[in-house]
Amino acid sequence: MNIYAKLSELGIELPPVAVPAAAYVPFVQSGNLIFLSGHIAKKDGKPWVGQCGKTIATDEGKAAARAIAIDLMGTLHAAVGDLNRVKRIVKLMSLVNSTSDFTEQHLVTNGASELIGQVFGAEKGAHARSAFGVAQIPLGACVEIELIAEVG
Repeated sequence: MNIYAKLSELGIELPPVAVPAAAYVPFVQSGNLIFLSGHIAKKDGKPWVGQCGKTIATDEGKAAARAIAIDLMGTLHAAVGDLNRVKRIVKLMSLVNSTSDFTEQHLVTNGASELIGQVFGAEKGAHARSAFGVAQIPLGACVEIELIAEVG
């Protein structure tokens, strides 16, 4: 399966790598692993601000996580040059800006996990994952996700 054909089929155009907002780099390679820094949710090019359980419903949070997955794939493409070199998406870690009584961080994070699975397929796209509720994310974003991938 060609990753770019799948992206095209889904109507997804990968964005360029975002310029880091602080003292870090967008990705680091160590051996065959690529570690992508956390990407915050963006809507219309600006931080997708809000808190799940207060100003953001689960479905909107899920859409925000899906948008992050697209940004992560753009950064991963920049890191490896060809997404078809990805052997496996190893892990996603998701931080969901949420109220103390919001308990659907895992459902929000499904927005990213499901898209990654669609694009990379059941074998390469199946990944380990953590989803946390946090009190705040930089710039007030509703979700932040980081990714680890293995390349061949």
